[in-house]
Amino acid sequence: MDTAAVYISRTSAAWPAFNTLLKLITRRNASRLLGAYILWVIFKYRNTAYGTKPRPDLKGPRGWPLIGNMILMYLTPRDQISQQNEKLHEQYGSTWAFSVPKLGRVIQFSNPDVLEHVLKTNFWAYEKGPLVQETLSDLLGTGIFGADGDHWKWQRKMASHIFNVKAFRNYTSSVFVKEANIVVDYLAQVADDGRIVDLQNLFYLFTLDSFGEVSFGQTFGCLRTPEKEVEFAAAFDRLNTVVFNRLFEGAWQLSEWATGMNKQVAKDKKIVNDFAMNIINSRRINGYDKPQKDLLQLFMDMDTDDGQPLSDEMLCCLVLNFIIAGRDTTAQALSWMFYLLYRSASDPSIVPELVKEVDEVLEGGVPTYEACKKLRYSEACLYEALRLYPSVPRNIKVAVQDDVWPDGTKVYKGEFVSWSSWAMGRSKASWGPDAKEYKPERWMSGEKPSSTKFPGFHAGPRTCLGQQFATIEAITIMSLLFQKFTFELVDPHTEPAYAPGLTLPMAKGLPVRVFHRAHSGTATSAAPAV
Repeated sequence: MDTAAVYISRTSAAWPAFNTLLKLITRRNASRLLGAYILWVIFKYRNTAYGTKPRPDLKGPRGWPLIGNMILMYLTPRDQISQQNEKLHEQYGSTWAFSVPKLGRVIQFSNPDVLEHVLKTNFWAYEKGPLVQETLSDLLGTGIFGADGDHWKWQRKMASHIFNVKAFRNYTSSVFVKEANIVVDYLAQVADDGRIVDLQNLFYLFTLDSFGEVSFGQTFGCLRTPEKEVEFAAAFDRLNTVVFNRLFEGAWQLSEWATGMNKQVAKDKKIVNDFAMNIINSRRINGYDKPQKDLLQLFMDMDTDDGQPLSDEMLCCLVLNFIIAGRDTTAQALSWMFYLLYRSASDPSIVPELVKEVDEVLEGGVPTYEACKKLRYSEACLYEALRLYPSVPRNIKVAVQDDVWPDGTKVYKGEFVSWSSWAMGRSKASWGPDAKEYKPERWMSGEKPSSTKFPGFHAGPRTCLGQQFATIEAITIMSLLFQKFTFELVDPHTEPAYAPGLTLPMAKGLPVRVFHRAHSGTATSAAPAV
């Protein structure tokens, strides 16, 4: 018999047995194999999100199989996230981790030395990343706050031209004082009428008008009718909340479609983009003839790498990114400061000390740039408020390469790292046993804390360009207000809740009663009985 015949004979004889084996595997054992595989996957990811490499070397809240800490995230109210983060640091220490589907592992830290490493020493190893950029795109687009690499670098370089000492002097005299005096006139009428006013809303209008004039060459006129809702601001705030909530929802596109939220997002996005385009079109129609270029003109005169001017979409993104910096953060810092000054739990000697300094330095005059630099206790009151209630309470980045932190923690490419400025500002390890108390005097002796111990203005190459801008702006309006008025919180015993967002707005504003000071030399912290 030849070889071919032998082969055919043998395979023909073996085929029934092989076929029987296949049937046995298919019919009897397939479900068992599948079950075994599922059990193996569940065991592998027994306390982490699916696809997230287990890290037994990291402490943190225990997760559920396949979904990690998703339940903890969903059960934590959005207006308690910072407090929850603070509690977890107290429980697990300065470095711990959690995992959620889609995002994967997030390593949370509060050590200033680690922040120095992430934001300065090994800056280029961490980026915003495409996942965060996609999540925030409906508000920030491709603007500076979500950008990475060269795209971020050229935006920052252009913006830096308007944030300098010479410009600060001009802003203080020509913009901040003018807009602050509109607030003073309005509050005088409020005091005469005995009305209650939302101070946070008033600060929003002040910072929006001021920043509009400095950066875009026009005041938006919000302070002319403070009681009227600003459509742009309302839409902007709603988008802020939506994109923040997306960070906690893996399938946010589906949930927004199912609830109809996507329609509101599209509507709000059109409102804010139209607002930005109106600013841009107004400049194109009216031109610009001032010797020093404002922020908008700098970008409108700039060309892309291929020699073309920036597109309308890019200009819109730039406008909106800088508005969130120029409007939200300073207004919120002022609001939390006024809450801390007048709440029932605060030291009653703080306000008299603050008013005394304002009276002695300004002597009833307007706050010039030089005068603002002398108001050290005023600045201390502002920075102490930012320590406890940071305008940007949390940050997140993704590692683009493996790294090792100063505390020995290993970070692998693709893992997210996050820090809470809220928790860091309340850390007893950094600030001592009185870390949770409002004490402006801690800023009055010795050197100021490093930017990584006090990350209220970020640190490293991404340090807030407008730190001095915001400080002078805030001191200008607060010094004018304290010359004229004293304040009383409607509810001095309850801490205001914050609204979920990329920043830290008070959820229901800051209702206050306003009273005229008896005379310019009276430093009083208590309002008359009503």
